[in-house]
Amino acid sequence: MANYTFHSFRSAADAPQGYCATVGFFDGVHRGHRYLIDQLKAEAAQRGLLPLVITFEEHPRLALSHTRYWPELLTTNTQKLHLLEQAGVAAVAMLRFDQSMSMLTSREFMQQMLREKLGVRCLLVGYDHHFGSDLSAGYKDYVRYGRELGIEVLRERPFETADLRISSSATRRFLTGGNVEMARACLGRPYLLEGIVVEGHHAGTLMGYPTANLKPECEEQLVPGRGVYAARAEIGGFTYMAMVNIGWRPTLDNGGDQTIEAHLLDYTGGDLYGQRLKLHFYRRVRDERRFSGIEALQAQLALDADCVRKLFSEP
Repeated sequence: MANYTFHSFRSAADAPQGYCATVGFFDGVHRGHRYLIDQLKAEAAQRGLLPLVITFEEHPRLALSHTRYWPELLTTNTQKLHLLEQAGVAAVAMLRFDQSMSMLTSREFMQQMLREKLGVRCLLVGYDHHFGSDLSAGYKDYVRYGRELGIEVLRERPFETADLRISSSATRRFLTGGNVEMARACLGRPYLLEGIVVEGHHAGTLMGYPTANLKPECEEQLVPGRGVYAARAEIGGFTYMAMVNIGWRPTLDNGGDQTIEAHLLDYTGGDLYGQRLKLHFYRRVRDERRFSGIEALQAQLALDADCVRKLFSEP
């Protein structure tokens, strides 16, 4: 059985002489990743090759761990493939990282996986990226192995910004703290959660603010920190402004039952159970907090809805 799946975004007529590739997890496909992909496309074009991203079905640390704690993901595999296609790569090879693959040295990985299985002729290496079980190996070693195997090895130019160091881990920290605006600056787009609408407690409907309760499709995907957010919701082919509450609903005494509840502004249809919902997070409106009672909570929800409308009306 093949230990990878290959996703080609070009027709069979575009069969290449080989690929110019880069390897990484690409969680989030953030601005730094896209800067690397732009370099990959340029180097591939100069050599008459097609740009290929080699990534993993799940994070290598998670694949070898006995727990499901690390790491919280920024993108599902479906989202990642879509974003990589949008970035303009010709194909994506998604590896199934397992114990046997983890034991390959960098040279063995380059020979067996890159050269023999995937037809890589040029490899663009991230400035801080290492691969293979021989952790002491680095860029100079990859260049030497490449000469022996017929793979040209290049080093990427690092992505630099004046005021923000962009990485997947930095994006996770922003989201965990509820700072979806800074996460959006790292990603170059709003953070996305998607899944199925499930039945909730119906308390929102009783207060005049019915909500669609999201069950994310990927349990490992990071949920932004507790609070109220301005978001855009996609469902049933339409897009709505939404105020989204993430948390334990302390006024309603939910205990430890965390929910992701989206009130879709101007939606007048029936229940949405079982439908696919996408939430794009734009800004944090406020912290989640306990109110003195239902009336006080209703009054705050009205203010939250006005705030969301104003945020989306800004130029």
